[in-house]
Amino acid sequence: MLPFEKSEYLERVNKVKKSMTENGIDVLLSTNPANICYLTGYDGWSFYVHQLVVISVDHDHPIWIGRGMDANAARVTTYLDDNNIHGYADHYVQSTERHPMDYVADLIKEKGWDRKTIGVEMDTYYFTAACYVALQRNLPNADFKDSTTLVNWVRVIKSPQEIEFMKRAARIIEKVMQTAMDAINPGVRQCDAVAAIYQAQISGSGEYGGDYTAFCPMLPTGKGTSTPHLTWTDEPFVNGEATVLELGGCYKRYHCPMARTVHLGTPPKALSDTANVVVEGLNNALMAAKPGVTCEEVEATWRRTIDKYGLKKESRIGYSTGLNYPPDWGESTLSLRPGDKTVLQPNMTIHMIPGIWMDDWGIEISECFQVTESGSKTFANFPQGLLVKE
Repeated sequence: MLPFEKSEYLERVNKVKKSMTENGIDVLLSTNPANICYLTGYDGWSFYVHQLVVISVDHDHPIWIGRGMDANAARVTTYLDDNNIHGYADHYVQSTERHPMDYVADLIKEKGWDRKTIGVEMDTYYFTAACYVALQRNLPNADFKDSTTLVNWVRVIKSPQEIEFMKRAARIIEKVMQTAMDAINPGVRQCDAVAAIYQAQISGSGEYGGDYTAFCPMLPTGKGTSTPHLTWTDEPFVNGEATVLELGGCYKRYHCPMARTVHLGTPPKALSDTANVVVEGLNNALMAAKPGVTCEEVEATWRRTIDKYGLKKESRIGYSTGLNYPPDWGESTLSLRPGDKTVLQPNMTIHMIPGIWMDDWGIEISECFQVTESGSKTFANFPQGLLVKE
């Protein structure tokens, strides 16, 4: 059963076609699995091989192309009919003699699109240099144009149903974060706490089952908190150390991320004081986030707050989030940072994560929020300050 009505998928396709026309693109090849899912409903762990959807401004529906054994997955999870589902033979898979984009190029020639302007997602994890070389070799008369984030920018405004899915993901992350808090104790192995986290993520809220998240659990501990993207080991948690938890709830591929920091035992004053500053800055920035305000203006509110306390932060403090697949739950569009003049609009959904990292310690406290008609609203409800377990 499709997560959305067919009419919503068609509306998304029409918005993409409009953007294609505005950017002078006749045919779009979208290899990003989140974009494929967004436009067709396709949902399978098959993105380790080449797959894509083809959208032409003069063709009614997207064309799904993927490995032959995955074609039935397209029939199960999408609204496309058989004429728009094409599976390539397995001799294309990880071959040194041919490439799946050879098959794609043959289809493009068959459709008479080989002299068109073709958009490709040049800077995405799933479109390789070999993909581009194969397309150029097979389609010498085509004009290729970078369309890396064309679909992503259509995705940035969420529909009411998408917002509802993120609210369900929020109920899941509330449970997940509490599970993590309960599991982290002196002597408990980090891997055992993560096992409990995974169980909570997948079992979901009780009312709604969970999905795998685009990020695995991030769990830097002790000196590891000085950097954000460490996972876990089989070492035990130690009294007197902090652990950063960057976790997510996911429902039908829609995410609600959250970061919190927990300390075992009495925390150092520097950590407690910094946590208070982060919370103040986070909430000031959330109050500044509203329609008509730019991303850089939201970030400036955060920066003015921490400047008062002598703190500096170079990296961005947030990004658009929602539907995604590994390795990232960000949408690669707007960022809350200086220079980003994207104007906030209702139903944009953003993960604001103003982490502070020092030489041998750090702290992360974040919120995922929706831009509303008059301001912003966080999806989840969980204590924000430094979480201390004596």
